[in-house]
Order: sequence, then C-alpha cells, then structure tokens
Amino acid sequence: MLAVFEKVIGNPPEELSLPSVGLPISKTREEIAEIFRSMRPESIFYNLSNGNFMALSHEDESSLHPRSIVVMDDVFCIFVGTLENTCDLRRHYGLSRQATEAMVVIEAYKVLRDRAPYPPDQVIKDLDGKFTFILFDAKSGTLFAGRDRDGCVKLQWGMAGDGSLVCSDDPKIIREACGKSCAPFPAGCIFMNGSGLMSFVHPLHKVRAIAREDDDGHITGVNFQVDLYTRLPSIPRTGSATNWADATVIKGE
Repeated sequence: MLAVFEKVIGNPPEELSLPSVGLPISKTREEIAEIFRSMRPESIFYNLSNGNFMALSHEDESSLHPRSIVVMDDVFCIFVGTLENTCDLRRHYGLSRQATEAMVVIEAYKVLRDRAPYPPDQVIKDLDGKFTFILFDAKSGTLFAGRDRDGCVKLQWGMAGDGSLVCSDDPKIIREACGKSCAPFPAGCIFMNGSGLMSFVHPLHKVRAIAREDDDGHITGVNFQVDLYTRLPSIPRTGSATNWADATVIKGE
C-alpha cells in the first residue's frame, strides 16, 4: 500500500529529511505514483485533490496481514492486518456484521471527530490486533495514521523531494521514493497532521526523533522513540468536530 500527501496536508516531521543531506534528491509525488504503478501494475489508485493519492496492491500480500481499502462519506482508509475484537467493536459502534476492520476504524474516527469528549489514544487502545492504518478525511483534510503496539505490521514513512509525506508497508517503495529520508513508523503510535506524533501506549510521554550517525558523524537514519523520561504537561484534547476539521497544522514531533 502507498499513501502520499503534499506537505501542507501530510506535514511530515522535519527529522525525516535529516539523512538526505548530501544524497540524491528523493522523488516528487508524480514520480512516486509512476514508480508504484510500474512495480504494482494491478494496483488500485484513489486520486485525491492537489495530486495527493492513496493506492493499494494485493501483490505479495500476507494471509496474516491482508490489505483493504474502504471509502465512506469522503473518508478513505487503508487497513493492513487484522483485529481480534472486530465483533465487539461492531457492536460498540452499531455496525453490521459485514463491517470490515477498515470500516471500524472509519467509524471510530467519525465518533472522535463528531462526538467524543476524550483524546484519540483512548479509542485506538480499543483496537486489539496486529495492524496499521492510514485514514484521510477529504472534507476536513485530516490525516490519521496508526500502528499496533507491538509493531507486528510493517509501516514506513518518509519525506519526498517536494516535502510530501509518504507512507507504505513496503520498504522498497519507500527507498525508491524517499532515498534515506525515511524511517519506521513507531509501534504503538498515532499521527495526526493537526497535532503530530504521539504514543497511544504512553500518551503522557513525548515521542522523539533519535538520529543515527556513522563514524564520520554523518546522519544515516532516524528512529522515533517514546521518551519515558519526559512527561507531557497534559493529554491533547481533540474531541470536537472543530478540533478535527479546523485545527491549525503544526510541525510534527
């Protein structure tokens, strides 16, 4: 799977660009789309506004981590993996027995966006399984991504040559698109373009970028890790439609 969003929407953490210094420039969104089509010719593309897009391929799909994409009420969601408590979540959100994991994630997001008075980490904690997801609300321009607490399903993110955010479960795609300007998306974390990266396992602690250097002091990569020694002053509250749809975009951590 692949999702690419322009800088104003994706708002990728600036630390993703650190390993690119002195290296060939990574690709643009248009070039990334062509790379994915050439590598996954049977893929399904959803072209969004301003050159943003989401794409899904079932090639080399694991039976343990199936991929799916759903569009409901202008909310797009790619889901990779499985949830062990799907039946319980269907009942909780009033969904039919035919509702897929991606539909459950969309419904959870819509509840947070429209009605919930509590932070998103509380809802994501209810997702019991091995998964990663990327969700985009086309009406509000909200991007929401997450990965299970054990990191059982691969998810990489990176920065394209034009500053766009690139997400994929295929490390080869990320390398082709972003060069070394990429990193594993941290396990047990969620990312929202209005509030940045946070841990839903340790919501009171900051997620920091840790640079890796070679013997000459050159940055060769970045990892994002929860800093258990730094406590945030409070949990961000994003429970209203205004907070989700109209939040000021700030730089990710």
